[in-house]
Amino acid sequence: MADRPGPLAGVKAVTCSTAQAGTVPYMLMADLGAEVIKIEVPGIGDGSRTAGELKGEISSFFETNNRGVKSLTLNLKSDEGRKILHELVMEADIFGQNFRPGAADKYGFGYEELSKINPALVYVSISGYGQLGPHAALPGTDAVGQALGGVAEAYAGPGEIMRTGVVSVADETCAILAFGGLMAALYHAKATGVGQKVETSLVGGIVRLMGWTMTTTMWRNTNPITGARINGTRERPGIAATFNDRDGKPLVFQLAHQDWRPAMEALGFLETLAERGVDDLGLALVSEEMKEKILSALAELFATDSRARWIETLRAADIVSAPVNTLLEASNDPDVLANGYITEVEYPEIGETLKVHGSPWQFSETPAKIGVAPKLGEHNNDILSGLGYTDAEITALSEKKII
Repeated sequence: MADRPGPLAGVKAVTCSTAQAGTVPYMLMADLGAEVIKIEVPGIGDGSRTAGELKGEISSFFETNNRGVKSLTLNLKSDEGRKILHELVMEADIFGQNFRPGAADKYGFGYEELSKINPALVYVSISGYGQLGPHAALPGTDAVGQALGGVAEAYAGPGEIMRTGVVSVADETCAILAFGGLMAALYHAKATGVGQKVETSLVGGIVRLMGWTMTTTMWRNTNPITGARINGTRERPGIAATFNDRDGKPLVFQLAHQDWRPAMEALGFLETLAERGVDDLGLALVSEEMKEKILSALAELFATDSRARWIETLRAADIVSAPVNTLLEASNDPDVLANGYITEVEYPEIGETLKVHGSPWQFSETPAKIGVAPKLGEHNNDILSGLGYTDAEITALSEKKII
């Protein structure tokens, strides 16, 4: 099964991208069978090769974001280096970069220049703030995307200071949106022969990630209720909330208005809530005081027994419920493992088999294949010989530090 070609077999991408948002879209392409050529600085490479946890020379950061791609070292400040890049672009379907707006044009791989070489090229540009706003020229990182896009509020409880999260949600969201955008543009290019430029940003990704909660916030012109997601109307309220059990282990449940009383009755909470005058969830939408009374009562009641019991009870009553996993717990979750969302890859050079991300997709006919990240310049000879360069010419390029 694993030897069958992926759904993107025959598609070729060339990237001048680093970090996370700029590399993950093409790593996903490589998982699905595309040939992805990553351009790196000779002798130096992508700076993230030493980021994260290191196992010998293998980086958890670089491996996660660049597995399955090919590495070609190329000095793009030289005429010969740019010539090779242009030769690659002539044969490519996709070109990607995540430099600051304007930098790619300066170095000879802007959209206008490359589209003349290959009119069917899909050119993907990822930035921090977006291309058009007052801060477009500023550098952007995951923290910037999280800070400006509103997700920090999702991490904060009532009265807590807003902060960006430990997981790179802006990078990853932007990357997945870029992947979707380039796939749409690729479909159009294959059908019409006309390429185009696709742009997205870290801020844009997070704003989209905020989904209907952002829309509701705008319509109400007030910030959302924190501490729990209580929504709907006074007459038809719903809730999604997290509480700790007696051992401090968190669980989450989510229900619609018609399931509130049955769920509370199944848990054995309804009588106590009624005694305190907080058995009507809709009161949480009437005042902040009533919301706090309801949430405090629920917190007190959930703290009387184990998470396992509460989840079992809620699920038996057909209420959505689950443990709130840490990252380590998530990596060992039975559903995560059973679906291949986490898998293992053997690394002979360090004599270890390591856990890595699997694929988020299941293809019945064209399965994804999990590769490994390339050594710096590992594919120089293969790529250049494929362009028609002789061994002597490749040696000369290496001696002149073009590659």
